[in-house]
Amino acid sequence: MKKFLTAAALASLATSAQAEDVTLQLKWVTQAQFAGYYVAKDKGFYEEEGLTVTIKPGGPDIAPEQVIAGGGADIITTWMPAALAARERGLPLVNIAQPFKEGGLKFTCLKDSGVETTADFPGRTLGVWFFGNEYPFYAWMAKLGLNTDGAEGGVTVLKQAFNVDALLQKQADCISVMSYNEYGQVIDAGISEDQLVTFTYKDEGVGVLEDGLYVLEDRLADPAFVETMAKFVRASMKGWKYAEANPDEAAEIIVENDESGAQRLEHQQYMMSEVAKLTAGSDGKLDPADFDQTVATLLAAVSPDNPAITKAPEGMAWTHAVTDIALK
Repeated sequence: MKKFLTAAALASLATSAQAEDVTLQLKWVTQAQFAGYYVAKDKGFYEEEGLTVTIKPGGPDIAPEQVIAGGGADIITTWMPAALAARERGLPLVNIAQPFKEGGLKFTCLKDSGVETTADFPGRTLGVWFFGNEYPFYAWMAKLGLNTDGAEGGVTVLKQAFNVDALLQKQADCISVMSYNEYGQVIDAGISEDQLVTFTYKDEGVGVLEDGLYVLEDRLADPAFVETMAKFVRASMKGWKYAEANPDEAAEIIVENDESGAQRLEHQQYMMSEVAKLTAGSDGKLDPADFDQTVATLLAAVSPDNPAITKAPEGMAWTHAVTDIALK
């Protein structure tokens, strides 16, 4: 007996045939830091825009900037300091959307180490993440007038692994943490908040933009690519707002998509509740004032041993060309 396709099935096949493929490379592993993208895919928001999106997790050995330079992704998530440093090196990355309005990077210290204020930093060992995450730290030390080579009157920099072991094992007096991840790990280790002194980079005047969406500038000369990116941004922001409103469901989606099996639902729920605080103020557009503060922070971080950018870059004018289309 012959089987006939319904009109709906034919329409579905036609849509599938015309779907645009987009590959997103994440800055880090599958976790609630990227919930908006996984939610957009899981809830069909990308499909509604005619997109077939592949999400590639990152990790300690994956640099999104290198992936996109090699043609392995159409779009990446990364922090603006890393993106601007890449532009300085000749890789023309452009911010097309900024889902994170606030930054989650913090610096936490054990009170029993004797650190209560920044005046107590001299002579201390401080844990710092690198791979582009170090720029606000060096800007902060420059603002405080502290050298970072371990000399008398300055601080010793410990290249910190992406965990909290250095604090727990007292290898460092203070370490880098994300509000939505490592800070919770410190608390989970049995250290209460009143046993910690925590600094927020933005409050110290050296905040930077985190977790933006970036593409290669030359691709934006193609109107079709701009339209595709507008669809991607629109669906992604819909995913982010859904995740903010439904954090437990978003956490479940993350765990379901974690192929490593390493993520625990309870921790992802904690992460999502904290990440939502950082994305809540964003409609996807890059705030020029936030851009200017990031640039100022990077310029303050420049030294012979720690080059970031050597001059203020041009404003990222393409941002609104994409987000204005996406947010109509």
